[in-house]
Amino acid sequence: MSLLIVGATGTLGRQITRHALDRGLKVKCFVRYPKKANFLREWGADLVAGNLNNPQSLDDALEGVTEVIDAATTRATGSLRIRDVDWLGKVSLIQAAERAKVERFVFFSILNAEKYPNVPLMDIKNCTEKFLASTDLNYTILKPCGFFQNLIGEYAIPILENQTIWIGGESSPIAYMNTQDIAKFAIRALTVKETERQSFAIAGPKAWQPSEIIKLCERMSGRTRRTANMPLGLLRFARKVALGFEWGWSFAERMTYAEVLASGIPLDADMKETYKIFGLEEEDMTTLESYMQDYFSRILKKLKELDYKEPKIKAPF
Repeated sequence: MSLLIVGATGTLGRQITRHALDRGLKVKCFVRYPKKANFLREWGADLVAGNLNNPQSLDDALEGVTEVIDAATTRATGSLRIRDVDWLGKVSLIQAAERAKVERFVFFSILNAEKYPNVPLMDIKNCTEKFLASTDLNYTILKPCGFFQNLIGEYAIPILENQTIWIGGESSPIAYMNTQDIAKFAIRALTVKETERQSFAIAGPKAWQPSEIIKLCERMSGRTRRTANMPLGLLRFARKVALGFEWGWSFAERMTYAEVLASGIPLDADMKETYKIFGLEEEDMTTLESYMQDYFSRILKKLKELDYKEPKIKAPF
């Protein structure tokens, strides 16, 4: 088995890379900037430079490859538009995988993507699912809801730094999952026959509301923080303003994801059958409580060692 991982420097991709290497797989990572991916080489992966929109670089990277895991997506802080990476780039990758006659192709979408045709990222993910299904590739589509790791910057750090936490009122509950656990599904999908040409929702043990996550972080940290509501109408207005400037296009596209979070539709799924198919146990998955407990235990110990002084609250006006 020779595995190519696309998006290996991302939050999910790096965990897939580590898990694959820990299992003794031969791993190549397709990266835009090799110098920024040296940590992957240090782990034991081979690096191949390229661009999803450069077919020749894809053909070169896929030489000798038998399996592909695609975990790439547009970065929220990046300048590339969603269409560049998540549509044009993915179509090029899938076509290159067909030319290379890869044996397995694992693609990461998002749960409920088909329900939001007016949200660019969700619509493009859904279109990519359909495009992949129209090919002869032996694919598996995994559709997670959200990552534990993203909650650190959204909730944990603001609480530690005495910042106001902005929430969008009544938000959709989301069954976040640890990317280390999601990586297990990706690697298992390469060899489990029952996953061939199938799609699977990947959801954590519990769907969480923002208010519940804040209370959890407050309990784990021993601190309380102010929250403020961010009206959806204000976000829509900011998106319209951003669309008026070329530099704001990517940002504006990302902001439409707020429509998903404010829809009230839970991002959750029954995982009983999925665990059975993949040969995994729910009891072995990380809970958000244990993940946050581990994070706050480590960071508070470090802050104590550094004699960290909590910043004073600054008036917003």
